[in-house]
Amino acid sequence: MEITAAPHWQTVDFISDLHLQAGEPETFQALSNYLATTPAQALFILGDLFEVWVGDDVLDQGGFEADVAKALHAASSQLELFILCGNRDFLMGERLLDACGAHKLNEPSVLQFGSTRWLLAHGDAQCLGDQPYQAFRAQVRSADWQQNFLNQPLTQRQALARQMRMQSEAQKQSGSQVPWIDLDAPACRALLAAHHADHMLHGHTHRPARHDLGEGHARWVLSDWDLHASPPRAQVLRLQGSDAEPRRLSLTEAQSAH
Repeated sequence: MEITAAPHWQTVDFISDLHLQAGEPETFQALSNYLATTPAQALFILGDLFEVWVGDDVLDQGGFEADVAKALHAASSQLELFILCGNRDFLMGERLLDACGAHKLNEPSVLQFGSTRWLLAHGDAQCLGDQPYQAFRAQVRSADWQQNFLNQPLTQRQALARQMRMQSEAQKQSGSQVPWIDLDAPACRALLAAHHADHMLHGHTHRPARHDLGEGHARWVLSDWDLHASPPRAQVLRLQGSDAEPRRLSLTEAQSAH
């Protein structure tokens, strides 16, 4: 998928890994504040908008998820909104995107902004060193697995999601998590070459940084949003004007940049 920035796009924002959930309303409030103040003409959400997404029929219940969709839909009247699914919310469907007023962003996609081609991804597919995860990813991204999962009652899917979150938290507390694995640099360079892109933007790892990939290419990692961290994290990566280099904005800066 290729997107060419419209002539009036002078400011383009990128965020990812908000992991929105009803139990952490502060993050949703931070998103709402950001949406109300950003000067951007386009916003790209590069995965894991939600902590978990078990199917678009969640919207039938109203409540938190529907409130998030309403807030994004309201913002979409002022800016172009693109959403890419991540490893937590890969079951996002057309109904949710319509409710958000968003365009679906395929993975990977390329944004042509000025003279620069930016490759956009979530990033988990390039963590090749984590072979167990890659096997799991292949399984849950298959059409058969997804159809079987979505055929289960909503309450059962939600219970399974809660169980998986509890297991993940227990692993964190016990310190038994697998070693952290970053994106594979050769895979990233190959992806850039295949799409004739200059630089890569992604989330997933929660470790914001700029990595030099050689030959003038770079990999920019977006921040996660965690309002309970010390200090709180809620960063925006911004392209503005003819600048080739993105700027990192803290939530406070993003709110005051309007």
